[in-house]
Amino acid sequence: MKIESAMNKLKTLLLGICSLACLSFFSCTQQAQTEKKGPVAKHVVLIGLDGWGAYSVPKAEMPAVKRLMAEGAYTLEKRSVLPSSSAVNWASMFMGAGPELHGYTEWGSKTPELPSRVLNEHGIFPTVFQLLRDACPQAEIGCLHQWGGIKYLVDTLALSYREQLQPEELCSAAERYIKEKQPALLTVCFDEPDHVGHAIGHDTPEYYAKLTEQDAYIDRIVRAVDEAGIADETIFILTADHGGINKGHGGKTMQEMQTPFIICGKGVKKGVEFHESMMQYDVASTIAYIFALEQPQVWVGRPALQVFE
Repeated sequence: MKIESAMNKLKTLLLGICSLACLSFFSCTQQAQTEKKGPVAKHVVLIGLDGWGAYSVPKAEMPAVKRLMAEGAYTLEKRSVLPSSSAVNWASMFMGAGPELHGYTEWGSKTPELPSRVLNEHGIFPTVFQLLRDACPQAEIGCLHQWGGIKYLVDTLALSYREQLQPEELCSAAERYIKEKQPALLTVCFDEPDHVGHAIGHDTPEYYAKLTEQDAYIDRIVRAVDEAGIADETIFILTADHGGINKGHGGKTMQEMQTPFIICGKGVKKGVEFHESMMQYDVASTIAYIFALEQPQVWVGRPALQVFE
């Protein structure tokens, strides 16, 4: 009887220990889930340079860009989808998936050449702009661009503001918009590096001079965020749709396919170069993660979790 009583006490003790362990585990899990659900920052400014190949970064005179690299995290190994051309890659950047799913397959795609696997209520493949709009109906969401093809890829019905302008006016409009509206998400797409690449060539003195000019615009946009008083709650992302070789792009060389991805701001690690695989559609997923948005099932992108503290 004494042995049986002792065994029962031991079972009771073990059950108690197990129960405490389970409660501790679920408490930690719930805490982690709660922490994950909150946004990393309140504002994201995505700046894209059309035709900016990663190969150029070490040689380019781009002090503002290199300051953001030093103060944030970056890779020079992000890959474009194929073909390494504009519309298909901007679409992938905004839509969290590749051309096999969103259906935009060419340099100048205005509508999908393949049926989009899923359409949202606006009749377009789900974009990160629409995700943010659905989650935050009052959010200020803007897109400023130089190349006209961008307007077919951003889900304009999800935007608060969109305008197509030339570089100087584009930068000035971005400065005004940031200071006046403090947008939650602003995308600014410059087209000039690609123009020089086609006209004169990639990896030429003229191409590097154009990158230095673009760097000045980036610096102005960064300063506008500071002057707007939202720098402490902002994340900057700098990237490109594709690079180039000689006077073209669209092929399968690393000069055409590898583009920079630079991220800096609230909650981002400092001075980190990462080498984990990153694809064009991971940009949308990373923005969705920053805003704690749930990805659509059809997206295949993965957020670059390694860059966050």
